[in-house]
Amino acid sequence: MQFLLIAYDAKDEHAPQRRLAARERHLAQGPALIAEGKALFGTAILDDEGRMIGSMLVREFPTRTDFDAWLETEPYVTDGVWGDIQVQPCQAGPLFLEALGRGLPLRLADGPG
Repeated sequence: MQFLLIAYDAKDEHAPQRRLAARERHLAQGPALIAEGKALFGTAILDDEGRMIGSMLVREFPTRTDFDAWLETEPYVTDGVWGDIQVQPCQAGPLFLEALGRGLPLRLADGPG
């Protein structure tokens, strides 16, 4: 089952420092999650000045309970980086999954540029 997580950072003055302090541990879990087929996509959400203010992740776990168990260990949760977390079941399109599975950039059509 796939899950879309949209999380915005806490709004207090120390939130950016907490994000930076937890970022290395947050990113370090990526290779294992990818190898296990649990991390399909992730990106930082930026403000108009290009500062990271949140995250968008697509994860795959057998159940919501399994997803929640992983989320409880996520450094941005344990360190209080994310203040507003929304989770919704989702289904990635087969074209995107095929491109991810083969390690290819997604191309809908060949052409200039």
